[in-house]
Formats: sequence, structure tokens, C-alpha cells
Amino acid sequence: MPVPKETVMAIKSYQVQAQMLVRDYLLADPFLPYTSVLGGIFACKMAYDFTQLISSFYFKKYSNLTRIQQIEWNNRGISTIHAIFITAMSLYLVFFSDLFSDHYFSGLVTFRSSPLSTFALGISVGYFIADLGMILWLYPSLGGTEYVVHHLLSVVAVAYSMLSGEGQLYTYMVLISEMTTPGINLRWLHGYFSSSTYSTMFTCTMIRSNSCIHMAVYWSLWCPLC
Repeated sequence: MPVPKETVMAIKSYQVQAQMLVRDYLLADPFLPYTSVLGGIFACKMAYDFTQLISSFYFKKYSNLTRIQQIEWNNRGISTIHAIFITAMSLYLVFFSDLFSDHYFSGLVTFRSSPLSTFALGISVGYFIADLGMILWLYPSLGGTEYVVHHLLSVVAVAYSMLSGEGQLYTYMVLISEMTTPGINLRWLHGYFSSSTYSTMFTCTMIRSNSCIHMAVYWSLWCPLC
């Protein structure tokens, strides 16, 4: 059955209006930090539900965990997805993009920013806010005072860089270390489903790997500045 011409025109009109709304308001420079933060919080909710759905189907032992353990499991799924996203963005912006290159831009590198770099920081701020809310809601099951302090400092530091546009290069240099988060979460998961001997061996391996990754990242970043 053919679709009436009036219906097609109405659909196209709504599409154009939606595109204008996104371009002129949601992704406009004055609103970009706030929409990206809200987007980060919404993405955390989606990642939580996705982790819960996948785990209930593909991990038989997931149903044997307590309610708090399941929540922590899902929460670590969020942190893993955030770590992969922000690590990829950090590596791209620091090493591969022209934003912080002296060959394409003039002026101090500490004051450089772009809509993409601001958007990625906003997503990260949204994640830290959502994760902090989870920690406070179930305190101290998901983490004690040190977790609260860490997340508060992270929110303040990343939000300042996002809103002011200052120091984004150094913020991304620090955020590269988020690449170790999936390994830490994997170690937590391994501790539930493995014997104590294998868990200890796995922990030692992860500690050494994380240490090597941190040293390699900081060496590659700071040596050119010496």
C-alpha cells in the first residue's frame, strides 16, 4: 500500500526539525558541555542495562551472585565501556589529531580545545557523576571514602577542563591511564570464578601488566618534553 504524499512530507519535515534541534541547540558550542554530560549519564544507564542483559544470558553464575554483587558486576561493565571509549579518544586526540600539534595551530597548547575534545570530556564527567551516585546510593558496598574522594576530584578536574577549555591536553594525558581499568575489572571477575591459587597468579600478572602500561604511557608522554 503506497504511503500518502502528505505523510512522507510530514516525516521529512520532522526529520529536518530534529536535525536543526540537534545542530543548533544540543551540539551548539554553548550547550555542548551540558548535553554531553547528560549524554554520558544516559549512556551509563544504557551500559548498565546492556551488561545486565548480556550477563543474565551468557554467564550462568551471574544468577548465583547476591544483589549487591550483581550491581557491582553491572557497574564494572559501565566502567569498562567508559575506559575503552575515553582511552580511544585520548590516544586519538593526543597522538593522532592535529589539535595539539604545533605544525597546524599557533598559541599555547594548554588553551586549545575543540568540540570533539569538549564532548568527550563531557561524556567522562557524566560517567563519573553516575558512578559517584551509585557509590553514594549503596555506600559503602561499592567503595569507601577513597572512592568518593577520587570521583569528586575527577569530576571537578575534568569538568573544569571541559568548561574552561584549559589544560585539555594534560587531562587527556592522564585519562590514557584508564586503559588499565578493563584489566582491573577482569581481575575482580576472575576472583569470583577461580580458585585462590589461580586468582593470586592472575592478580600478580595484572599488577605487573598495569605497572608496565603506566610506565610506558608516562614515558612516551613526558620524554618529548624533556
